[in-house]
Amino acid sequence: MSTEPRINDRIRVPEVRLVGPNGEQVGIVSIQDALRLAQEQDLDLVEVAATARPPVVKVMDYGKYKYESALKAREARKNQAHTVIKEMKLRPKIDPHDYETKKGHVVRFLKAGDKVKITIMFRGREQSRPELGRRLLSKLAEDVAELGFVEFAPKQDGRNMIMVLGPHKKKTEAMAEARAAKEERKAGLGGRDAESAEAVEQAETTEAVEQTEAAVVAAPVEQAEAVVAAAVPAGADQATEEQS
Repeated sequence: MSTEPRINDRIRVPEVRLVGPNGEQVGIVSIQDALRLAQEQDLDLVEVAATARPPVVKVMDYGKYKYESALKAREARKNQAHTVIKEMKLRPKIDPHDYETKKGHVVRFLKAGDKVKITIMFRGREQSRPELGRRLLSKLAEDVAELGFVEFAPKQDGRNMIMVLGPHKKKTEAMAEARAAKEERKAGLGGRDAESAEAVEQAETTEAVEQTEAAVVAAPVEQAEAVVAAAVPAGADQATEEQS
């Protein structure tokens, strides 16, 4: 079933409530008069409220209207935020270096506006000491308190203990900041790239000039040697040696 509004001759009702191209209320008129007014202005008659009695129609440029609507929909999808739940798994007796690495990932996820599910995995006798997992989760929550909060308190789930951290920053805010930072980096790199390109171009030019000068200097020597070789008859060197 088509979701597009009816336009022009597809509007088959005897009367309509007409709205002009600038939003002015014309009133209730026959469909023939509405179509005539739209044709006189070289525009379309578009049904904007089909369930009203009588239906509401507007005089507009339908092609332009569809184009602008598509742009708005695309911009809305671009700015739409999808909250993602990331997961990070740790062991109760994790190495300090590994802990810092895992914490760095959690920080990155929270900065991006995503939730993080922290899972502590117990093995063997570690299951009898759940306080190790709670202590580790509490430490992690404190370390990232500036970026996130405990949305779901630590809870034992079989051999695992789970905690969920939520970001203080909304996903839309994080996306906006990321785009701004990207544009700033592009602007900063633009000047350096231009300078680098200019330096490379100057180096290539200098090298080409040096090669050309070397070729020009070497050419007369090679040409002179060729002329001498052509002027001395074959076997002349041997005859000279015999006379000596």
